[in-house]
Amino acid sequence: MATTLTVTLFLPNTVNFHEDKATPRRRSPPFKLEQRVASAIDLPTRQSAASLFNAGGPTPPPLTPGIQQQIANEGFFTPGIDAKKRHFAKPGDPRSLLRSDTHAEWGSTGVFNQPRSRAGPLPSASIQDFAKVYDEIREQKEREQRKQGRRVTKPSPHGNYKSRAGSSERGYEGKSWTVEPAVHGNGGLVNAIRETAQDSHDGPGTTWIGTLGFPTDALPENVKEDIADKLLNDHHSQVIYCKDTDIDGHYVHHCKTILWPIFHYQVPDHPKSKAYADHSWKFYKNVNQAFADQVVASYKKGDTIWVHDYHLLLVPKMVRDKLPDAKIGFFLHTAFPSSEIFRCLSTRKELLEGMLGANLIGFQSEEYSSHFLQTCSRLLAVETTAEGVQIDDHFVNVTNRPIGINPIMFDEARHDEEVQQWVKTIIEKYKGKTIIVARDRLDHVHGVRQKLLAYELFLNRHPEWREKVVMIQVATSTNAQTELLTTVSDICTRIDSVHSTLAHQPLVFLRQDIDFTQYIALLTVADVLMISALRDGMNLTAHEYVACQDGRGSEKKYGPLILSEFTGSAILFGDLAIPINPWDYTGQADAIKKALEMGNEDRRARWDKLHAIVETKTGAYWAEKLKEDLDHAYQEHHEHSSAAVPRLSVSQLVEKYKSSERRLFIIDYEGTLAPHKTSSGIPLGSPVRVIDTMNDLMADPKNVVYVMSGRRPEELENHFRTLPKVGLIAENGCFVREFGVQEIEWTHFVDLDTVAQWKQQVRTILEYYQERLEGSYIEERRCSLFFRYEKSVDQEAAIRQAGECVDQINGSCKSMRIHAVPIKQAVLIEQEDFSKGTAAKHVYDTLCDTSKGLSKPDFMVVAGDDREDEVIFKWANELDKKGEVEDVFTVTVGKRNTTAQATLTQGSTGLLAALQKLNKVSADALPRDYFNLPRNKTFPS
Repeated sequence: MATTLTVTLFLPNTVNFHEDKATPRRRSPPFKLEQRVASAIDLPTRQSAASLFNAGGPTPPPLTPGIQQQIANEGFFTPGIDAKKRHFAKPGDPRSLLRSDTHAEWGSTGVFNQPRSRAGPLPSASIQDFAKVYDEIREQKEREQRKQGRRVTKPSPHGNYKSRAGSSERGYEGKSWTVEPAVHGNGGLVNAIRETAQDSHDGPGTTWIGTLGFPTDALPENVKEDIADKLLNDHHSQVIYCKDTDIDGHYVHHCKTILWPIFHYQVPDHPKSKAYADHSWKFYKNVNQAFADQVVASYKKGDTIWVHDYHLLLVPKMVRDKLPDAKIGFFLHTAFPSSEIFRCLSTRKELLEGMLGANLIGFQSEEYSSHFLQTCSRLLAVETTAEGVQIDDHFVNVTNRPIGINPIMFDEARHDEEVQQWVKTIIEKYKGKTIIVARDRLDHVHGVRQKLLAYELFLNRHPEWREKVVMIQVATSTNAQTELLTTVSDICTRIDSVHSTLAHQPLVFLRQDIDFTQYIALLTVADVLMISALRDGMNLTAHEYVACQDGRGSEKKYGPLILSEFTGSAILFGDLAIPINPWDYTGQADAIKKALEMGNEDRRARWDKLHAIVETKTGAYWAEKLKEDLDHAYQEHHEHSSAAVPRLSVSQLVEKYKSSERRLFIIDYEGTLAPHKTSSGIPLGSPVRVIDTMNDLMADPKNVVYVMSGRRPEELENHFRTLPKVGLIAENGCFVREFGVQEIEWTHFVDLDTVAQWKQQVRTILEYYQERLEGSYIEERRCSLFFRYEKSVDQEAAIRQAGECVDQINGSCKSMRIHAVPIKQAVLIEQEDFSKGTAAKHVYDTLCDTSKGLSKPDFMVVAGDDREDEVIFKWANELDKKGEVEDVFTVTVGKRNTTAQATLTQGSTGLLAALQKLNKVSADALPRDYFNLPRNKTFPS
């Protein structure tokens, strides 16, 4: 049975080691209860600035007297001792429902007993000096070894420095362990795949490939093998063991320091970020290569490979290089930035090419897929359409599918007894208050600062709500930036000092995560959920909030949703949520007031539609639709690949030719009938062999022959002046000269005045790039423009400029119904509404005009070699499918992927040879006079 290989950085399960009672391992000390509940605002004050290097931690500002002691006595929102409850609906169950927005860090040991990292040191903040860190550590290590009288060992080229682990760190060989649900990774993805497996009747068809989510260098090989066997046999998971140094450099230094900010429109401009980029790129490649190698080793013919998220952008191409015929999909769960942001990455080309190794690339929203297409067009100078990206040898489909939640498992979690108890506790605590709930990671991306400023403005502008409303902001973070901590602290302190009283506190700020049961309870009792992320792929907290507002968990129901317009969920929900711009504090304050004062009918109407979306656009629906999209893309790719397209059967062509009565030939000129240039590089006119072959073909009265080209009408007339009756299609379908007409009469389909207008504007853009690219020039035709740069010395710069030119024209001139397309060493700007396909349809309709006493063709040959010919291939293939033409032959000359039915790898020589065999059939069909053979054979008309 075919298997789906789901490739993600962290597996859905991990391992928890159990200590011997005799020699317990020292674990990371848990948070003290006093530290958790002594203050609802655990942030530094302006007078006591926070420091990431301060072992004591930031000093919390004072709270309103009375409230502090009340919270401490009740233990309200205290996570408790078992940290697993923060992440899982059922701690200890490896198949538990996971948090959709898990905020765990790699290598943290707060939940499970696991080894600590043996990764090397961080790079220096200076680009020039970051290598000195390694020299200093090596010298220190050598000095210590000399003091102890030991031989000095050379450092590992990979920087594999051992941590100062105790004896228990080296004793994992004898420890028992159990498989547990992982705190890392994409909880939404895991829940969606598990929902799909529950709905499937074919048994488990998914194999996970990933890491365990904790450092593994300390584990003995036999322990690694045992863990791998257990996960493979019982949990359908294949473990990848990467070096601690590689994972640390990949995840912490590159993914979180470089890629994550860029993908969320936060360009890292600190010198350390630049050092990290150079330092960590090799680790990013190492981890991606390890994943690709594991996928290749696990792959069986017929399997489907799904690669997930920005951690593994290089994997699709790495796998494609080893498995050219594999079915590969890639889905990006985060946002994708505009081309102007993405181009800041020094490795932008490698990342894009890595993604384009897939057959299908999926995004959360149309906005992100559009940004990706624009980025490929601009940075790689490749042709893009609404459906995907055209590469030289294949087409990559691009789609957008928003992920959802697992409503069934989430509903089960809502009915947990502990959830019900927390609902009662919160309702009793805030009886008579309107509750605004928010849960975000405390970083520059999720808009906590902007939200608190807007809430402060709301309280200042609407004093009537000061004693009626409470915002509970849960801020999860383990390494928030000092500057952000200080700013948020100032805002919280101002709100607390201005608006709090002995009996009321309008803001409860928790810089800690809360249990899963508390999280669900908060969503259940909330009157409003507020999400103000500056950028987010798909915020599933909004989905879970809608699911909790059905009124079954508490009397509160149908609460409004305030949602940042820069999240994927906002695109899915539209105006059913209250959209906000996180940078517009006044707009956010107005949105809060609107949500609090919204009438019951409006609340119910909005919730009904939101709930319908959440119930239908589930995680399983997302996975199933993506599978359908990938299957369709792969099928098309397989059918149209050069290896899958069969060679033209000349014998079959001849047999069908013999039995036909009216034949239509539409043949491309350059590259098909004749090469683009001679062997010496001289542009070719019309070779004698081409003229003779076409003349013989037209001599048969059953044949109608058209030659199509991108050339101007006068050029085609000059090339085929010896064939005055041949039909001509010029400038890729903008002009047609009818077959059999000796006078020079051209039909044009475009409005030449409109063409002149857009050409004038586009020429201005082209001249801008021509001035900046030496050797480039502009070629003008009647209905199109070319920006050519084959004479440019710096081809790399030329390709980059061409990509930007294409992007600018397509962005600014879309209303003119024109588009720019990158072709070989040039940019073509042409009309969108006219093509070789529209011209061919005009020719066919004319031939089928019964008013002229004509019968429609029963035999058709369409031949071409380039991307402009694909549209006419599709048109002819449709006629064949519908049965409008009895015999249709679409033929491509070359080795590119195509929608044509057949290929001729011999090029124009092979096509001319096939046409000459048809001419021989026509000649053989004539009656022969063996005594008076004419010098020049002609067919009676």
